[in-house]
Amino acid sequence: MAIPAPLQTLDQALALTAGEGPDRTADLTADFSNAPLAWDADRGAPFGGLMAALAVRAMREGLDIQPPLMTLTVQYLAAARFAPVTFSPTLERGGRSVAYASVRAGQPGRPALTALGTFGTLGHGPEVRPLSPSPTPFEGLDPTPVDPQLAPWFTRYIEHRFDGGAKIGGGSPLSDPTLRLWMRTIDHRPLDELSLCFLLDGIFPSYMTVLPAPPLPSASVDLRYDLIEPVTPDTSPEGWAIFQFRTRDVSGGWALDDGVAFAPDGRPLALARQRRKLFGPRRTPGA
Repeated sequence: MAIPAPLQTLDQALALTAGEGPDRTADLTADFSNAPLAWDADRGAPFGGLMAALAVRAMREGLDIQPPLMTLTVQYLAAARFAPVTFSPTLERGGRSVAYASVRAGQPGRPALTALGTFGTLGHGPEVRPLSPSPTPFEGLDPTPVDPQLAPWFTRYIEHRFDGGAKIGGGSPLSDPTLRLWMRTIDHRPLDELSLCFLLDGIFPSYMTVLPAPPLPSASVDLRYDLIEPVTPDTSPEGWAIFQFRTRDVSGGWALDDGVAFAPDGRPLALARQRRKLFGPRRTPGA
């Protein structure tokens, strides 16, 4: 099937309009739907990475927060509609080295998310960095579009280079249930805080690599990012980052996975953890 061309730029999708006080409004469109490309985009919802990035931007712009983002925790209360959504940030506590903020986002009669952000300045101290990136150099990987029958609409805004293939449908062994790949946004912007938040949720759930096909749909419930160091234009001028997503557990109708992001030179940038509710076949009584 032919993949429709994107209708927006990432800058347009991440734009916020100032409202009353610190409130900010984003115009959500179906171009960033999490529905598969084989479906109508309106059957999905704005994908979690976009909503996370908008939450961070709303806290920064609405509250004039300057220190680097350290931790972001998002609870997705309900799937937002493709329409304007209002983000209402609150400064919970500000200090010289650490600021705590929260944000609520929603549409009339429909709360979409709550989020907490911790922002902090870096100081001097010991360094212990045991995290290590994918062993395959970028030059050894070919551009790999995601299967258009399975790829969500929002993946049109991301370039993917898989280390070992996409592995959907049980391609990851349980001894190493890890999806490894390089990603960057299609505008090739230098990696920054917002694009990193976008990309940390920029691929299908890793549980799809350990469960047999067809993939079970799911909804993100909780998402957490821990940024390890500030992302500057020098971190990755061409926008690439290395990602590892590892399935931790799939049981009881829920899935849990962890992610790690690295700069191209191997420096660890961020950790991610996501919990999803699966929507599998319902069991019949007595089954």
